[in-house]
Amino acid sequence: MAVNAPERSTVDETEVERFSRQAAEWWNPRGKMAALHKLNPVRLAYIREAVCQQFGRDRKRVDCLAGLRFLDIGCGGGILAEPLARLGASVVGADPATANIDAARRHAADAGLAIDYRVTSAEALADAGERFHVVLAMEVVEHVTDMPAFVRRGADMVGPGGLMVAATLNRTLKSFALAIVGAEYVLRWLPRGTHRWDKFVTPNELEAALERHGLAVIDETGVIYNLIADRWQISTDTDVNYMVVAKKP
Repeated sequence: MAVNAPERSTVDETEVERFSRQAAEWWNPRGKMAALHKLNPVRLAYIREAVCQQFGRDRKRVDCLAGLRFLDIGCGGGILAEPLARLGASVVGADPATANIDAARRHAADAGLAIDYRVTSAEALADAGERFHVVLAMEVVEHVTDMPAFVRRGADMVGPGGLMVAATLNRTLKSFALAIVGAEYVLRWLPRGTHRWDKFVTPNELEAALERHGLAVIDETGVIYNLIADRWQISTDTDVNYMVVAKKP
């Protein structure tokens, strides 16, 4: 009888090694993760709005996510997982980099937050039969070896009526100019080499992968940096950064 070969992991070990070297920087708002700290309030608000609308919650309540199980794939040091937990969510934070998970666990312990951090991959969690109300892939799909395969395993873990939320970078000349040349070389918001333009994902590519694996895209929005206000904000411009919400029937 034929035996199926193990599925190839979508984890990019080169990326894991690079982010591991930055593990000590995760919670320094003025360090190498400063741009992510500034982006976090916009990500959190978008997720909160989408989830509360889907599950009939009052987004103004401080415990609006209580009773909902979240998976944060590629959680890093827990910058997004922690505020979700404070809103009442039961959060599993997954990252293949041990150094990142160590940093996340230490910070959560100091903050008195119970977050289930695991050194693991989306494939391993999906193979174990894990299911969630919400699966998050925030700034992750541009760092994996096989975006469609990664999306498929993420979609496998979304329960009926649940959501998958993804945030990534569009592959345009504008994103090359702003997200790589501008952010990494001119403004030095990010360490050089953080992104590879050829691995950026267009909205059409991401939406096709989501829909191919049983999810219906219900919202898409751009995110831009407002230089005057010195903050990130929601926009109709998806040329560089954008976020997508997809629902499982």
